[in-house]
Amino acid sequence: MVMAAGKVAAMNAGAMPEQGGSPRHTDIRAGGWVARLPPAWRPYALLARLDRPIGVWLLFLPGLWGILLGAADPRASARLVVLFAVGSVVMRAAGCVVNDLWDRDIDRKVARTAGRPLAAGLLSTRQALAFLGLLLAIGLVILLQLGWLAQVLGVASLLLVGLYPLAKRVTWWPQLVMGFTFGYGAPMGYAAAAGRVDPAWVTLYLAAILWDLGFDTIYAHQDREDDAVIGVRSTARLFGRHTSTFLAVVFALMVVALVSTGVAAGLSGWYYPALLPVALLLARQVWVLDIHDPARCLALFRGHREIGLLVAAAILIGRTLG
Repeated sequence: MVMAAGKVAAMNAGAMPEQGGSPRHTDIRAGGWVARLPPAWRPYALLARLDRPIGVWLLFLPGLWGILLGAADPRASARLVVLFAVGSVVMRAAGCVVNDLWDRDIDRKVARTAGRPLAAGLLSTRQALAFLGLLLAIGLVILLQLGWLAQVLGVASLLLVGLYPLAKRVTWWPQLVMGFTFGYGAPMGYAAAAGRVDPAWVTLYLAAILWDLGFDTIYAHQDREDDAVIGVRSTARLFGRHTSTFLAVVFALMVVALVSTGVAAGLSGWYYPALLPVALLLARQVWVLDIHDPARCLALFRGHREIGLLVAAAILIGRTLG
């Protein structure tokens, strides 16, 4: 108990345990608003990654793309945006709990993740499972507010949520599995707004998968050396110094998928020049990437929120202008 209290105090101060006399690289932000929560709540907030809302954004944005592309009336669209925003917070938290339950032994061996509540012993497995049950119950309430097609897709997504953490143990492509999982909001949002599945549904999902594959490969470079030691696989390890070339291909294919989505959905001609800032920012990511700089990798990863918002803006322009 004394050791756990010491870990909480260090995390609340914004520091992490040290190894070899130097602070470990971590993306945990326990010294912000999380530190003002009641002590008993803080480990749950960190387990849900509420200290790092970027993950919520990256889960929510494909859903926003789908809602805007589905072109429901403004009131219905606004309602769906609110439901998907709340659902993204809840389901991202649920996914993090599942991930950390699977990975708690691995997380103890990786500098960036050693301070996570389950790995650090701040929460028990039973507490995490109870928290997961609460999150899934809230998610079910939100899902029941959607149409039947979106409900079916939502139930199917639970398989991806449960299996994604296992991917790194059996394949060099866990970032692709992550793309299918995090990008799932795109087809769900489109189905919820349009009530159908069609070619635009397929190409938008493909764009979201490729987007996630790219930015999660960048993110994975933070752990590349630790992953090599403990045998965890990733596209960061697979492509190594050739990552920039790999990302150039992935992001180019993402832009092609977005263009194809515009054609399939009948968006106006204004949509295509509106995609230009997206393409330029993706190209910049490839150009400035330094796989040996974890802080740079994290900054580039976080920059994908703006890229995702620009995609949403392009879809909105293509739907409303012309």
